[in-house]
Amino acid sequence: MQIILASSSKRRQQLLKDAQIEFSIIQPEFDEMYPKKLRKTKIPRHIVKKKIEVLKHLSNTDNLIVVADTIVWTGKECLEKPKNEKHAREMLKSLSNKKHQVITVVGFLHDKEIELIEQKTVVKFRKLRSKEISFYVKNFKPIDKAGAYGIQEWIGPIGIDWINGSYTNVMGLPLSQVLKKLRRYSINNHFD
Repeated sequence: MQIILASSSKRRQQLLKDAQIEFSIIQPEFDEMYPKKLRKTKIPRHIVKKKIEVLKHLSNTDNLIVVADTIVWTGKECLEKPKNEKHAREMLKSLSNKKHQVITVVGFLHDKEIELIEQKTVVKFRKLRSKEISFYVKNFKPIDKAGAYGIQEWIGPIGIDWINGSYTNVMGLPLSQVLKKLRRYSINNHFD
């Protein structure tokens, strides 16, 4: 069975490569809008279901399509990808010295059947200085990342006090859970 990752995320692609999983990539355009009344896990669930709907015509017994969506939930609002550098700095300032949740929903589409899994990780930033935020945004350009940061980049090691949950989930793909699901589809990595 062939795995198809429907994502333009370099981090998701790298995580699967690091796990020695063979896969191909498609990068369809997705509408990531959602009803503003949705909260927490319901947001990425809604988006993943919309993504799967776009891809249903590719589903068959020979492939497994994997899609995902990750959000940052502050307790009051969803922080999506920033619109520009100024917006990224504002987001990081709002996360400074606070806890937030990173929520990822992963969808698996095989032979018209859909399965969803979800993972939540709590992240706590220490108090970030304005100079640190500006340095990170200027040098790492986190415009393509929910919450305006990548845990694996400079801001993670120097700014995060602690996390509770999956580290790879914060990168955009809860790898351990995804591998368990792939094994159920009889797709093994090289160590099984």
